[in-house]
Amino acid sequence: MRLSEAAKGVFIISVTPFDEDGGLDLTSAARLVDFYIDRGVDGITILGMMGEAAKLTPQESTDFAAFVVKRVDGRLPVVVGVSGVGLDNLARLTASVMDDGAAGVMVAPPPGLATDEKIRAYYAALCEALGPDVPLVYQDYPQATGVHLSVPTFNRLVDDHPQIVMLKHEDCPGLGKISEVRESAERDGRRRVSILVGNGGLYLPQELARGADGAMTGFAYPEMLVEVCRLFAAGEAERAEDLFDTYLPLVRHEQQPGFGLALRKEVLRRRGIIANARTRKPGPSLSARDQAELDHLMARLQRRLPDGP
Repeated sequence: MRLSEAAKGVFIISVTPFDEDGGLDLTSAARLVDFYIDRGVDGITILGMMGEAAKLTPQESTDFAAFVVKRVDGRLPVVVGVSGVGLDNLARLTASVMDDGAAGVMVAPPPGLATDEKIRAYYAALCEALGPDVPLVYQDYPQATGVHLSVPTFNRLVDDHPQIVMLKHEDCPGLGKISEVRESAERDGRRRVSILVGNGGLYLPQELARGADGAMTGFAYPEMLVEVCRLFAAGEAERAEDLFDTYLPLVRHEQQPGFGLALRKEVLRRRGIIANARTRKPGPSLSARDQAELDHLMARLQRRLPDGP
């Protein structure tokens, strides 16, 4: 099951569960995979930035990816984040996860690519290192990487590297970029790639209206993301936005920079999916006041959804 330009819907960004001692919690990871699939997602993305990939050892990354791919067992495509400064290490991890059965890999540009020429040179070297048969997702997240991708540069990458099949769009503000990518591709007869959006889903209805194909993010209520994308694809944009608005206070709360991961993990813990909300140090944790605020927001959501969230 290889990733292609036709990818759409919700590719949930998975958290990485840890036990009380900070080790990988594969029992929780198994429940997490089953939970995501049960909630109707179209794919799963692991070892992303919100998956704390940078805090895992190379062996942990390999082990976790192998476990998730095996647990998924071909039911959905699994995309693995392999971003890193060293191309040799990146290529080794890619080869390992693709051998295990991953659908493709996601790579964000390393910090320091300050010009369009440097971005193009890096991805040319990356594609050569990975080989032409590995589907590639460009993660455009300048808030974290400091690398700003112009639409002409992205279009050039799409033209030069057929294995780039998706833009993981997290630029902010970025609605205009989505429109420009879509309009320029249609105008120039360029290959249409998938666009899945991040930023916690904070702008999802507007991004879908601009031409995004779905979401690649990790909001702790994936069923909302799935249903919003389904309704929008069915031409029921108003119903999609009404549903989104019901969850918006929690979407917004979870999207706090540097803090949202702790909230996301705590919600998943409260929903009985992971045993521990721990993040690896240095990482955020919730105070008693933070917990009380989350109590309030989740209770309000419960009242708005009488059948339960």
